[in-house]
Amino acid sequence: MRKRWMIGSLATALLALAVPALAADVTGVLVDTACYNFNKANTTMAHKGMSDTCAADCAKKGNKLAVVTKDGEMYEITGTLTADNNAKLVPHMTHNIVLTGKVTKGADGKPSQIDAAALKMAAQ
Repeated sequence: MRKRWMIGSLATALLALAVPALAADVTGVLVDTACYNFNKANTTMAHKGMSDTCAADCAKKGNKLAVVTKDGEMYEITGTLTADNNAKLVPHMTHNIVLTGKVTKGADGKPSQIDAAALKMAAQ
């Protein structure tokens, strides 16, 4: 009996540790993660000490991109929208957008992510 209880408890604990991916919309500003992590003010195209098109330039190089919500939560973008050095995302750098996809909440110091399948402009 005790052995069954321990196995059941272990299985429950392992399931609790798993972070499921849930389909959702994430709304926010599209940013380059390197520039944003360096300075949280880097949500515009031009970055102090860099070019006037820094955000787009970094995105074109294939840098990781993210959506930063109004609450300041950052969701790194993965999936098909990041293909070909972010070709589908580059035109939307620094825009307020809505991404639809599977969201995985960050754990153990890792950022949240969205495996984005669709993008649209957010209502102003």
